[in-house]
Amino acid sequence: MTYTLRTLLLAALIFSPAMASAHQPRIVEGSAITVTDPEISKAYYATLQGSPHVYHISSATPFHLYVNILVPDIVGQRTDVVAEVIDLAKPDKPLAVLGGTQDTWKQFFEPFGYDSYLMGSEYSVDATAGNYDVRVSSPKNDTLYSLAIGEIEMFDAKEGMNALAVIPAIKRDFFRESPASFILSPFGFGQVIGLFLAAFVFGFAYRFLLKKFASKKAHGRPRNIGASDRWLRAGLGVILFVIAITTSWSPILLFASGFCFFEAIFSWCGLYAAMGKSSCPV
Repeated sequence: MTYTLRTLLLAALIFSPAMASAHQPRIVEGSAITVTDPEISKAYYATLQGSPHVYHISSATPFHLYVNILVPDIVGQRTDVVAEVIDLAKPDKPLAVLGGTQDTWKQFFEPFGYDSYLMGSEYSVDATAGNYDVRVSSPKNDTLYSLAIGEIEMFDAKEGMNALAVIPAIKRDFFRESPASFILSPFGFGQVIGLFLAAFVFGFAYRFLLKKFASKKAHGRPRNIGASDRWLRAGLGVILFVIAITTSWSPILLFASGFCFFEAIFSWCGLYAAMGKSSCPV
């Protein structure tokens, strides 16, 4: 993705209303996870695979420790997952035990990804400097869960791009639904609008430059495709859009889809313009 396209996309993300209240999403790989910046809000998505997961927190200064356990609100989901918060200076007795079948799980809707959860207990305390573990387990260690650590909502360009990369997988593997449902969230809808706007801006700029510097040549024609070619590009735009939102939400595919719609609407093909070709009867 070009620098310009990335900049336009990130601008759309920054102004998305869901950005202000979003965890930084993480997909867990492995059973031992190091938590950096524990006060910054992160959501770890994982499936226990035969053994507990251990999240290690180390801080040289006092900090605010927040932990919350959640599971997806989907058919057949169990609420037997438990998160134990342990001060490694006093490992014999957990500071808190969150979740499990005895806990009260509340329904919780999160607009950032347009997802529904069952939320277990929360633990929030001003912690002293030291080392802490959050140990997540279930009776058979095979449960889907999400662990939230930290309360300070903070999103920058890097985190915005990371969210776009991992949310389709979270939709598919954690919530057992099509990534297309992400379009219902302000974040997903904002991505589509931002990339389509970027495609139209690019198309207008490209066409303007050709008209200005090649006005007396076929390259500079304001229209260069006929009705059949317009329908072809509109159809291609639909196909690219459907592929994008049902798979990886690729910014490149969404941009290309938007550009196809631009060509269909304005009867103008960028490739034909570059080649000096026209299928337009006028």
